[in-house]
Amino acid sequence: MTTALLRQYDRGVAWLAGRLPESMMLLFVRIAFAGIFWRSGRSKLVEGSWFTISDTTYELFRTEYAGVPLPPELATVTAAGAEHLFPVLLVLGLFTRLSAIALLVMTMVIQIFVYPEAWWPVHSLWVALALVLILRGGGLFSLDAPLARRVRQ
Repeated sequence: MTTALLRQYDRGVAWLAGRLPESMMLLFVRIAFAGIFWRSGRSKLVEGSWFTISDTTYELFRTEYAGVPLPPELATVTAAGAEHLFPVLLVLGLFTRLSAIALLVMTMVIQIFVYPEAWWPVHSLWVALALVLILRGGGLFSLDAPLARRVRQ
């Protein structure tokens, strides 16, 4: 009886470690991680605009985010652009690893220069999500998958 249960358990673990369950998990991680930055990016814009950065956002980068080692105007535009571009790429699964690396760098800039007290639990979770995507890629349900197949051919 115990051996049969162990075999059943092993089969379940083997299935969960397969490409389909992993790809579903990676899709979820991509969407969750993208959502964090997308919402932050949208909060930097004038409400109802496509991409007009608000005066409040520029002021935040001059005052509260002044520790970022870039001129405030450049930091504002760079952050707002990154928070829109990379989440879209993550949801599509296009250049997943590159996008995750970019958002990991952004997370570390926020951690080091803006909110150093936010490592646990906020930024540590963002880093974990980024690392999953950097190490595993976008999975089967990504635009990276057909591109990789095409490159291999």
